[in-house]
Amino acid sequence: MKQMNLPNLLTISRIIFILIFVVLASVADRLVITSESLRFGVRLGAYILAIIAAATDLLDGYLARRWNQVTDFGALMDPLADKIFVTATMLIAVECRLMPAWIAIAVLCREFMVTGLRTLAAKKQVVISADRWGKIKTALQMMMLAIAGASWVWEFDLRQEKWFAIRLWYVWIAYLCGIVLVTVGSGAAYFVRYRALYLGEATGKKA
Repeated sequence: MKQMNLPNLLTISRIIFILIFVVLASVADRLVITSESLRFGVRLGAYILAIIAAATDLLDGYLARRWNQVTDFGALMDPLADKIFVTATMLIAVECRLMPAWIAIAVLCREFMVTGLRTLAAKKQVVISADRWGKIKTALQMMMLAIAGASWVWEFDLRQEKWFAIRLWYVWIAYLCGIVLVTVGSGAAYFVRYRALYLGEATGKKA
């Protein structure tokens, strides 16, 4: 029970929030809801839960470091909770036709490959910390999901709306492609920087 400090409780809450989000999103889009106001309320509730879940991602790590409450449980569950969050929200976005499937596949492949690298690093007692590009990637992804969620809640059709003479869908796709480039590039940088882990070379970076 010593592992159950506030940062770890926030991590667990993130998983619970995102599971409730998936349920609410399923209710809003898969069941017939005759009332427009009810459907909007369900979607808005799901959107707010996703925002709260994203906020816990920032808060739990900050509190763990500030209060010196970094635990093995947190080290295990925090990255898993992050992957559950990104996977669930992006799959919902794909199902709602808010982004092409290949965008989600590219992002998720990068996330799980880097998770595998971090697992290997932990086995060899090497710490892989998030670099500047990793943080930029996370910020861009959160903004992407916020925009997609707002479009879903308020039923703003990115495919039909125009910004001046440019269809917003093309702007949105360009933004998503930029996120993919940053996401894949930041992931590739980890594999180049820490190639000693899987090529059998000496690292010299012990935790």
